[in-house]
Amino acid sequence: MNSESLLRENPQAGEGAAVHPPDDAVAAFHRRLPGYEPTPLVELESVAADLGLERVYVKVESNRFDLPSFKLLGASWATYRALFERTGIDTRGWNSLEDLAGLLAAHGPLTLAAATDGNHGRAVARMAHLLGLTAQIFVPSDTADARIVAIESEGADVVVVDGYYDDAMEASAETASDTNLVIADTSWEGYEDVPAWVIEGYSTMFTEVDVQVSDLGLVEPTHVITPLGVGALGAATVAHYDTKSPRPRIIGVEPSEAACVQAALEVGRVITIESEFRTSMVGLNCGTASPIAFPALSRGLDWTIAINDSWAEQAMRLYADQGLISGETGAATMGALLALVQAGNRGDVGLDEQAAVLLVLTEGATDPVNYERIVGRAPYSS
Repeated sequence: MNSESLLRENPQAGEGAAVHPPDDAVAAFHRRLPGYEPTPLVELESVAADLGLERVYVKVESNRFDLPSFKLLGASWATYRALFERTGIDTRGWNSLEDLAGLLAAHGPLTLAAATDGNHGRAVARMAHLLGLTAQIFVPSDTADARIVAIESEGADVVVVDGYYDDAMEASAETASDTNLVIADTSWEGYEDVPAWVIEGYSTMFTEVDVQVSDLGLVEPTHVITPLGVGALGAATVAHYDTKSPRPRIIGVEPSEAACVQAALEVGRVITIESEFRTSMVGLNCGTASPIAFPALSRGLDWTIAINDSWAEQAMRLYADQGLISGETGAATMGALLALVQAGNRGDVGLDEQAAVLLVLTEGATDPVNYERIVGRAPYSS
């Protein structure tokens, strides 16, 4: 595979009203969940020096609530809000998830449904398990066995759909009923509240970053590179940094095979792209941007970059050398940074020797077989 990348400036950047982050209720909710603690913010000094940058920070989301990704942040808040809207339970009437599960039990059996390439579905399944609910998770036909087994380990029923992520999403949406709540991270006509709550849930990650930068006495980021997929995390990134002064430059990354946000920005509206969707960055392997996320992306992304798998694989090896374990999707932001510097686009986005770059490492090694193929050793070997 070659190492091409495609950088595009966002023609709509800065247009429209500023996006405001959610209030403190989201982070307060997450602090009430069992096992909550902030994930690490790691500074990679040697990487910054090698790349000719002042700072490189990595928000490491490879272990959040004992899951290998950040996704429970969005899935938990969205599930909570959706259940409250469905049942009318008193949001003040619980101190633990056991209390909340007891309140829900009075409303009869409920099922949570979701489509996923792995991490979001597992997070929804975990919430169902914690709340005493059932879960049905829809996955594309090329989903790695390890990811399916991981979802099933949460007690979920996994349905393999013939097709891609968008096909799995359509199948999950068709299950919606009075007793079946679809917890999706993308939106469609008539279905906007839940994916908006997913975006809100991701805000806790950046709230933590602010505290960590301050507590560690670090330079504020001048650039933030965020993964896109359907755009939910990208929208959360924009919402957090849009009102900062000075505002960092925000760069969204997606696979060359699934650059649906980049395509949408070029025409000014959400479109479905045609592709074979062959990328190992499966968490970003989406053909249609989320309409609820698109206004924030349209205003707040300064650039998008579409990268081939080789950049993510190079980033996985770099992370391994730094003592960090990342899956293919998790390494996309570092892959984008490497592409910008090594392919000669650093000047276009202002990556000079004063740049302080924040990356989100969104997942651990969710496909250990592919990790060993790329890195040359098992992810958790000594």
